[in-house]
Amino acid sequence: MGKFSKKMQKKYNETNKKSIAVYFGLRALVIISMVFQIIAGSFENAFMCVLALFLFTIPTIVSEKFKIGLPSLLEAIIYLFIFSSTILGEINNFYGMIPFWDTLLHTLNGFLCAGIGFSLVDVLNQNSKKISLSPIYVVIVAFCFSMTIGILWEFYEFTADTLFQTDMQKDRIVTSISSVELNPSGENIPIQINDIEKTQIYTKDGNITIIENGYLDIGIIDTMKDLFVNFIGAIVFSVIGFLYVKNRDKYKFTENFIPVKQ
Repeated sequence: MGKFSKKMQKKYNETNKKSIAVYFGLRALVIISMVFQIIAGSFENAFMCVLALFLFTIPTIVSEKFKIGLPSLLEAIIYLFIFSSTILGEINNFYGMIPFWDTLLHTLNGFLCAGIGFSLVDVLNQNSKKISLSPIYVVIVAFCFSMTIGILWEFYEFTADTLFQTDMQKDRIVTSISSVELNPSGENIPIQINDIEKTQIYTKDGNITIIENGYLDIGIIDTMKDLFVNFIGAIVFSVIGFLYVKNRDKYKFTENFIPVKQ
């Protein structure tokens, strides 16, 4: 390894008290939440707590198995991301109470995944005498990696909504629609309906569901919004990663978000 790699290796081998404090603090909160959910008989939420505890172990498993050093700031952000999405988002309904909560997490996910994708290629680039990749190639791989993870997550949400009747792809009320399905002649010309004030849904058993103030979109807006903000997060890190590869000393702060090979 070169001088830079030895320095990074020493840095990421040090025990970081702050990330450990974040880990055990959040883990304690999850356990407390799980106990309350079990007492309340909400076993689905209790399972979400178990899932969060499992996800907390992944950074350590990956680090030990693949000999990858995680910067303390990155590790703490990952723990906070897991806690914010599962415990705060799902169980405490931050997704519903705070309009930008889901957007914030998906943007952060795009940024973090770009950092992980960047590190996978940069480690190879730094430690191989036969491979010398250009900075633009490295950041393109990082960007594509981030977007692939974002798309796979949307696949997961769609699958869960389809098979288990969840609503991970959050529905929302819209006041206008445009669809060729409404064209009475069957032509491929969309019919537009604007200023929708109310819609009614009739079921075979005679129940009527009234949706006030518009029409219920069934997730496509949420999915596309998630991918757009993931795109923004990935672009932001890709730009930072490009500058970092060009001048590692000047953009040294980027090391806080890049895992390294030990």
